[in-house]
Amino acid sequence: MSSPVEDQSKTKVNTEYDTLKKVILCQPKFMAIEDVINDTQKQYADENIDVELAMKQHEEFEKLLREHGVEVIKLPSSEQFPEQVFTRDIGFTVGEDVFVAEMASDIRKGEEEALEEFLEDENIPYQTTTDRVEGGDVIVDRDKVYVGISSRTSDEAVRKLQRDLPKHNIIRVPFNEKYLHLDCVFNILSPEIGLIFPEALSADMVETLSSTYKLIEVSPEEQFTMGTNVLSIGDGKVFSLPQNEQVNTAMRAHGFEVIEVDFSEIIKSGGSFRCCSMPLERE
Repeated sequence: MSSPVEDQSKTKVNTEYDTLKKVILCQPKFMAIEDVINDTQKQYADENIDVELAMKQHEEFEKLLREHGVEVIKLPSSEQFPEQVFTRDIGFTVGEDVFVAEMASDIRKGEEEALEEFLEDENIPYQTTTDRVEGGDVIVDRDKVYVGISSRTSDEAVRKLQRDLPKHNIIRVPFNEKYLHLDCVFNILSPEIGLIFPEALSADMVETLSSTYKLIEVSPEEQFTMGTNVLSIGDGKVFSLPQNEQVNTAMRAHGFEVIEVDFSEIIKSGGSFRCCSMPLERE
């Protein structure tokens, strides 16, 4: 792990776009497609993952995060968990509350233990979800929390979150579960702007989200290369793949600074920059 700072216990995440101060990553040292659990992995199952290349791409991501003033905490990689690079799913922070998730896929059960050990070592309070919910389905914007309903996150989990977070409005967002997590089809870039792959949601839900955000539509081709799964780090700066030219052009047209990093090896397993990062603190 990286060295501790003075106030390691501080946690606060009120949006997806405030300045990122502290984030949890895990290197893809043992990354592999072992059990195919999404459509993207089906495409690359025979080819599988070049771990050396995945490590180089992840190291570049980490280096740029640090250069932008983000404190990076690295959980230990384990040969037991080939999906461990996707730290977003094992937990999430809403306001000052940290939740450790119950993973849906057998191949990922147990990943959360390294997160729990870190939180306990740093005396950071947390809650363990007792119903199936993964952090990729949880998107926070001030008093609103959008929660994707899929094979990974249950209706009961949403009801429990509403009880645990009484000051927030928990908004159910059903979507086509073949796209894995909500952040693979919807993301929020600012109080006014979002990204969406409309084919994965009902027309009514797209209309509901459009009433709050000006939505940049992502094409099927760029959804497949994780065009919605960008990571905002504050001041209008967004991590995105260089391959997603249409998304990047549209974000720049709306005034965002796009930080392009090649994540082409890591996205073969169905996740990109947001999936690979669990924010603990934004300000």
